[in-house]
Amino acid sequence: MMSRIRAKDTAPELAVRRLVHAWGLRFRLHRRDLPGCPDVVFPRLRKAILIHGCFWHHHNDPTCRNAVLPKTRAEWWRAKLLRNVKRDERNLRELQDLGWDVLVLWECEIRARRFTPKLASFLYVALPAPELVADPSVERAPSPGDR
Repeated sequence: MMSRIRAKDTAPELAVRRLVHAWGLRFRLHRRDLPGCPDVVFPRLRKAILIHGCFWHHHNDPTCRNAVLPKTRAEWWRAKLLRNVKRDERNLRELQDLGWDVLVLWECEIRARRFTPKLASFLYVALPAPELVADPSVERAPSPGDR
């Protein structure tokens, strides 16, 4: 059963990658040489995005309905999810100690489409102002360097 849980290319991760790509930014995926193997990495900007599933990373938000503990084997699950949370905190701290700027996005934020402003402000350095408000579904005109 646990082998069917995806670690990469989840629907929330793909949604974030699509949007960032539509903004014209390029990135690296799952850098194993960095603590926590961040989902989306911008090496030149030293920015990393961690996309957490609400259940597996135990989202501590009262409005999140995905982070509910199972009723069976509750103590085992509580201990497991607590280990996950501690690992996440350690990885976040290590990334920051290495000089990386890190954004954590939660599955429920992405599914409810509440993540775009947070993501845009996190990546503002790389985006010219008009790109922030541009509709990603609209094709942009080619720049002179694209020829």
